[in-house]
Amino acid sequence: MSDARIVFLHDVSRTVLDEILSHAPDGFETLPFDASASDEELERVVADADFIMAFAVYPSDRLIRAAGKTRLVQLLAAGYDRLNIDLLREMEIPCANNGGANSWAVADHAVLLMLALYKQLMAAERSTRAGAWKRPIDGTNTFELAGKTVGILGMGNIGRQVARRVQAFDASVRYHDAYPLSPDLEERMGVERTGLDELFRSSDILSCHTPLTPETRHIVSRKRLAMMRPTAVLINTSRGPVVDEEALIEALSESRIAGAGLDVFEREPVDAGNPLLKMDNVVVTPHTAGTTWDTWARRARFAYDNIERVRRGDAPLAVVNGVEP
Repeated sequence: MSDARIVFLHDVSRTVLDEILSHAPDGFETLPFDASASDEELERVVADADFIMAFAVYPSDRLIRAAGKTRLVQLLAAGYDRLNIDLLREMEIPCANNGGANSWAVADHAVLLMLALYKQLMAAERSTRAGAWKRPIDGTNTFELAGKTVGILGMGNIGRQVARRVQAFDASVRYHDAYPLSPDLEERMGVERTGLDELFRSSDILSCHTPLTPETRHIVSRKRLAMMRPTAVLINTSRGPVVDEEALIEALSESRIAGAGLDVFEREPVDAGNPLLKMDNVVVTPHTAGTTWDTWARRARFAYDNIERVRRGDAPLAVVNGVEP
């Protein structure tokens, strides 16, 4: 059998690229192209590609239409909102995400944001450097996760990892998902399913882990933010447009919720004038929750294993557009 050709669209460093390529199995030729490649150049190579891998650079509609031989588009990320999956479905090309390869990293980051807000980490760090010993911490404004209710919006790979972590802090977990867990799995995980509005009403911490789809865009709406407790905080490590950012800014500025921890924004890179960046009750990071050295080997192994499955005639795992080869 001749080598199968994989076109890899990416925006990673040479070190990361070498790590990913080191997991390529025999019988595959991986051709990496970074963001500087032109559509004309890519159109020529994609037309002859058996598989497309992508991370941070995604095939345009024009490239998808040129991918007549492609048997699978394999993403190294969890999200797929930057890709026209409807067009892939129309062309009967399956598209798979990373199968949860970065779920540990994102879950760690979500809990990091929770703790940073609850422990006033940013204010305490700044004041300590400035010589204002203990000044921001007055005994009334820091909290523990123990005894709190963490509401998880989206109980997929990442949501489940978040549940495990906060339970280790003695928090309880409620969740809402369009595809709920089985009662048996809910019991084994120790989580309680609830309605969407009730999740907002009852959570001390609401953590977003849902993919961005037409149905989930602005699912954290002005109406639902108004349902939250004034002591509650919102965490978003999924996709920025899951949250109505204008409504969130209003809720925070009017102290209708206590704070927010955000790794993602409606517009990225986030505008320097965004009011969220100036709020003391907001902790922000630059869409890096899933970025750790540890993830690259898992992403690469899953991607290449999935490609091998398709090459030998099996259905791929973690398909997000409902197409099987």
